[in-house]
Amino acid sequence: MSEERTLKELEKQIERLKKLNSKNGLDLSQEIDNLTDKLAQRKEPTEESLDDWDRVKLARHPDRPDSKDYINYLTEEFYSLRGDRLIGDDSALEGGLAKYDGETIVVIAQSKGGDAEQSQKTNFGMLRSEGYRKARRLMKLGEKFGFPVLTLIDTPGAYPGKEAEELNIGGMIARSISTMVSLEVPTLSLVIGEGGSGGAVAIGAADRVLMLDNSIYSVISPEGCAAILWNDRERADEAARALKLTAEHARELGVVDEVIPEGKGAHEDFETVAGNLDDSISDHLKELRDYDRETLLAKRREKYRSIGSFRKVVQKKKKKQE
Repeated sequence: MSEERTLKELEKQIERLKKLNSKNGLDLSQEIDNLTDKLAQRKEPTEESLDDWDRVKLARHPDRPDSKDYINYLTEEFYSLRGDRLIGDDSALEGGLAKYDGETIVVIAQSKGGDAEQSQKTNFGMLRSEGYRKARRLMKLGEKFGFPVLTLIDTPGAYPGKEAEELNIGGMIARSISTMVSLEVPTLSLVIGEGGSGGAVAIGAADRVLMLDNSIYSVISPEGCAAILWNDRERADEAARALKLTAEHARELGVVDEVIPEGKGAHEDFETVAGNLDDSISDHLKELRDYDRETLLAKRREKYRSIGSFRKVVQKKKKKQE
């Protein structure tokens, strides 16, 4: 039985005992207290006890706040803009203009939806070609009017369907990355859930990248990695530990600039997590606004060129045969 199902079973048992308590002379208070203590212990794993696979499950939690929740909390007067001006609108990408700290910004956010119907409508956060074309349009709009660009990342990856390939989704992802690293305005990206592959990087090549503590950022999903390496998707937990996809790993590797703590999960205390995120966004934007165009671009180039490492391989010359 999964941990989540175990917790639900304990909660049901406690409720049943409470209904029976004091009926027909029964005193079940001790049993109720014992189960309540047990439930509390199971619900409060320490940060150290959470392994990489636990983080994956938290990043995908069905009650985890969606990008729209953060947009509503962080910004005012959000005005949605739709369409890529060529094919149509991609509902997996929410974008538009908003006020943040009294300043106009451009918001670009991947959306998984919410319930089953909304998730199908947004394609579970997997963007198509028109979604990335729409993102580029909004980025250029921000650059044209000097508005900072704020992106929220939450996607398992780009849509892998045949029609997306026919519309050159790989090329659109590349163009989106190229556009973002070249913008002449401050850019800030937030990984709030899943940061999957190029589908996430397409709107994540920012001056500052922040990541919630229980979110993930990876070149491939654990299931996809397990299927390729071992032909066994059931080994996804093992793959998750090998991929180094957690926020702390990403910070150690220099992929993200700051990790925002969220305790047991943003779905448990959204107000606190969103407030922490708000404070960090404000601090980073204040710093980025002080840079002139040349400094902003130079620092961004330096940031991405410094990620990773390489080693020169020198081929030894063969000795001449005598």
